[in-house]
Amino acid sequence: MRLLAIETATDTVGVGLVGADGGSAERVHVGGRVHAELLVPAIEEVCAVSGCVVSDIDVIGVDVGPGLFTGLRVGVATAKALAQALGVGVVPVSSLDVLAAAAAAAAAARSGPATAERVVAVVDARRGEVFASAYRFDRSAAGEEPVDPGSVRDDRLQPISPEVLVDWLVDLANEAGQVRVVGDGAARYRPLLAAHPGLDLAWVEEFSAPPALALARLARQRLARGVAALSAVEVVPDYRRPADARINWEQRAPRVPSSGSAQGRVS
Repeated sequence: MRLLAIETATDTVGVGLVGADGGSAERVHVGGRVHAELLVPAIEEVCAVSGCVVSDIDVIGVDVGPGLFTGLRVGVATAKALAQALGVGVVPVSSLDVLAAAAAAAAAARSGPATAERVVAVVDARRGEVFASAYRFDRSAAGEEPVDPGSVRDDRLQPISPEVLVDWLVDLANEAGQVRVVGDGAARYRPLLAAHPGLDLAWVEEFSAPPALALARLARQRLARGVAALSAVEVVPDYRRPADARINWEQRAPRVPSSGSAQGRVS
């Protein structure tokens, strides 16, 4: 099964492809809001590197947010269009889950099994706010099946201000010990977080954006556990709030003349 992963929740455009044999390829582009210009070429690149074409894709994983409105719109629309054209299913995954899964996998690979680890994923929501979720990963033995972030997730607070985020994280650290914080929201407000020793910011830059391959592997794990892929029409972005730009339908509505207004005549 070839799974294509599309990641556009932040300023980063990422595409990953995992093949049936476990081989993988990834392309990541960073640089402002040029998701529409970079996404399709990145998809073509990972397919070329993997020795396949787009029509060989069996299923698509896509980050549905929360995150940047424009980025999510481009990524989800592209995933839906490809799924419809290819007749394949889509696995929607949260940007926060992808960040947490990537951090947990890295911790297991670098430090070995641990009794528990608290991870908080923070995505920049702009407007002076962030989206945040806390995760507690318990691992008892090497080689154990990875814990699905969605099963150990607590996202009580989103979107929230950076000051509320700090208070929440400090409370978590006081309750559970050191908290590992990742995501571009943590990178943006790092000076506020760095003042608190209970917050581990060592991986903030490495895991600033959700990695496309982490998305691909998480989607594959969920499929293996029996989670069904959705049809294209069932997939919707998780914006969490209205878009900044809105259409003023009242101004666009045709004006109806009042009964007392003068009517022009043509003779």
